[in-house]
Amino acid sequence: MKSRSRPYQPETTPPQADALRPLPDRVRPQTLDTFVGQSHLVAPGKPLYQIIQTNKVYSMILWGPPGVGKTTIARIIARGTGRDYYELSAVSAGKDEIRAIVEKVRRERSGAPRDLFSMAAPEKPQQSPILFLDEIHRFNKAQQDYLLPFVEDGTLILIGATTENPSFEVISALLSRARVFTLESLSDDEVRQIIEHGGHELEVAIAPDALDFLVNYASGDARQSLNLLETASELYAGETKKLTIESLRDAAQSKHLRYDKQAEEHYNTISAFIKSMRASSVDAALYYLARMVAAGEEPRFIARRMVIFASEDIGMADPSALVVANAVFRAVEIIGYPEAQINLAHGAAYLASAPKSRASCEAFFRALEDANQHGALPIPMQLRNAPTRLMKDLGYGQGYEMYTEDDLLPDLLKGKKYYTP
Repeated sequence: MKSRSRPYQPETTPPQADALRPLPDRVRPQTLDTFVGQSHLVAPGKPLYQIIQTNKVYSMILWGPPGVGKTTIARIIARGTGRDYYELSAVSAGKDEIRAIVEKVRRERSGAPRDLFSMAAPEKPQQSPILFLDEIHRFNKAQQDYLLPFVEDGTLILIGATTENPSFEVISALLSRARVFTLESLSDDEVRQIIEHGGHELEVAIAPDALDFLVNYASGDARQSLNLLETASELYAGETKKLTIESLRDAAQSKHLRYDKQAEEHYNTISAFIKSMRASSVDAALYYLARMVAAGEEPRFIARRMVIFASEDIGMADPSALVVANAVFRAVEIIGYPEAQINLAHGAAYLASAPKSRASCEAFFRALEDANQHGALPIPMQLRNAPTRLMKDLGYGQGYEMYTEDDLLPDLLKGKKYYTP
């Protein structure tokens, strides 16, 4: 195995070979000086800058949306510190690939063949190589457990990349041995700078409105726009070496909204939808609903959340809201897309416009807290069921009045008020 499973392209790469590489890889920066974005991490004096300057590299998780520089940062760290670098994708790699890397590292450290699990110190200490594991969240618990001891003993420095919240996707033992760095979506200005670099690389002129289109198309993911730029250039630039917004639209066909139903964006959007209805912001609620519909979200998922919202946030302020939400759920269940989007919009507008009261919801959870804290307190005798003569003789059900104003809580809780209209 080579020291790098996906080596950097050296400056002597033949032009014909370089031209075969995708545009995002061809314009990938080699140093932090040319890196665009993530200034909170890579600017002079910031953590990743200092890591390279001091050559004190430790395991880390790079968490952020697609196309913001996670892979590039890992490669720059390896290049800047002169460390061997191995790059794997958790989608296709597994224990065998990690085992092969560890065996190679230990052989090179000792200068002789060595058992994989030997704990003897190497004769000539060397820098720990970097293992970049893309989409680390795809590794299951057993695979992460297997990787753990090699990170723990310094055989490998792990740089994991993920679009998912590592708190949920990376085992706690591995997470405790790594520092998490959060990467942000690129700003429009940063995306524009990267696209202009891509246009220079392709030697094409991009019309101002076409450049604006590419920036908007990116949604913070520079790689997405670079791919479209390259495709449009190949298809439409021709001898003129000019790109118009019409050629970009033809190449794109339709704008892709980044929305993985298992990823964080999924939860962010439904959260924004619910919070907009809670704030009675009809326009915002309809916008976030449209985002989900455009991305192909399962309509029953949206409708279920609306049913919950009708009781949780509207409750007794408008009891009909639950009727409307249930009707929407039933409608989307029967009809499906595309017509069901109209039912969803009807329900969202109604729920967002309705008066709000969490009194019944909050009262229930206060009662639930007491139920959990005090356990099965004795039920007052007049409320107990008396199906047999013995139970009646014992006083079960005696003194019960259908419309009494008596306090019917257990003795320990008498006088407690949970619900306030």
